Amino acid sequence: MWSLHHLHFMLYVALSCVTCTADVIQVFGYEGRDVSVSCPYGGGYEKHEKYLCRNECGSRDVLITTSQTNETKYSIYDDRRSRIFTTTISTSRFTDAGKYWCGVTRDLKDVYTEVRLKITPDSCCNSTTQIKADGEGSVSIRCPYESENEDSLKYICRGKQPSTCLQRALITSSRQSGRFSFTDDKKSRTFTITIYNLTLEDSGSYLCGVQSDSGLDDFSAVELEVKEWCCVIPKNMTGVVGQSVTVQCPYPPEDHNNRKFICKGNKHDCRDVMMMMMMMSQNRFMLHDESSSSFSVTITNLEASDTGTFWCRSDSEWRVGNYTQFHLSVVSPPLPETGAVFYVLLSTPAALLLIPVVVVLVMVCKHRCSKVKEPEVIVDRNNIEAENNHEQVYGNDGFLIMLQRNTKQQNPYQEEDESEADYENITRTLDP
Repeated sequence: MWSLHHLHFMLYVALSCVTCTADVIQVFGYEGRDVSVSCPYGGGYEKHEKYLCRNECGSRDVLITTSQTNETKYSIYDDRRSRIFTTTISTSRFTDAGKYWCGVTRDLKDVYTEVRLKITPDSCCNSTTQIKADGEGSVSIRCPYESENEDSLKYICRGKQPSTCLQRALITSSRQSGRFSFTDDKKSRTFTITIYNLTLEDSGSYLCGVQSDSGLDDFSAVELEVKEWCCVIPKNMTGVVGQSVTVQCPYPPEDHNNRKFICKGNKHDCRDVMMMMMMMSQNRFMLHDESSSSFSVTITNLEASDTGTFWCRSDSEWRVGNYTQFHLSVVSPPLPETGAVFYVLLSTPAALLLIPVVVVLVMVCKHRCSKVKEPEVIVDRNNIEAENNHEQVYGNDGFLIMLQRNTKQQNPYQEEDESEADYENITRTLDP
């Protein structure tokens, strides 16, 4: 039977394949995955036997028929209502690529449809876009596509295997989902997937997919790294009330034309933006875009209430590298020391003119003070009690007066004159 079919096939190929359909069925598959070959047929052949064969479609080239049920690599199903029979090749390999024929058995001559199968690796891609983001924030993944796919289905999935990406899609252009949002800019031919409330588990590989009716879907690869906020080290800065402080805010080169801004808040979401806008309206905050890689923020006339955490950013989306976190502590100015005060006073031009006047006043005061006599001490002898040639006398001014009688040897022949008694070494001490 199959030798007769072989003869018919060779005859009809030589006659320009008069029994072949005009179109060639293009089938694409991924290595290691199942591949399905769908073959349509005309009305009236619903009950005829169908089969799939390779090469010249000889008896040994027939892979499976609708009457066979014991094949393991191939399976076949005939949908007579839609008049399409489908053959599935399980766990395809690169050696499975090539030319096939869909056959429908008829008397004398069968009907054949050519099939060309292409097997590609189940991986993607030649290049990968690296994206970094911070936990609790959001990230936008931008995916380009060709102009002919403007109205095609677009989607994103996790992993690196294109074969199952659509089945595992996190979000598509026709279906929204939870933490994911989809926007399509057809002018720039780019669709954007935004992921909110990022966690460390969101790190990994992603594929942007664009469905194609003519073959395999088009993909672009993205590698996302989510970083913990605990690992973000802020810059610690100290300012003085009434003075100014300046902080440098680096940013990636691609953000050069973006709007730069600053906000205040304990968390990166900057919920105190309105308060910051009020402070900026007081013209105390000045932003200067100094180069293509950084801008500076100067806060003038510092106040104690400026103490807190600030964030300067170069993009509306939170991404590692486009923001700077710094913690500002505003302290009161130190109290000046006495020596410092005199130094400041003497360092002024007006103080230099006062120096000669001060010198003259000091000399006059010294001259007058040298003419002042010490107060006279009056001692009442009747109140003196001598003890061991030492005496204690309390004067009217409340001072204790210590007197020591002269112990010099007296002339025994000279009469002692009390009126000429000699007292020496008079010492005053405070009355205890």
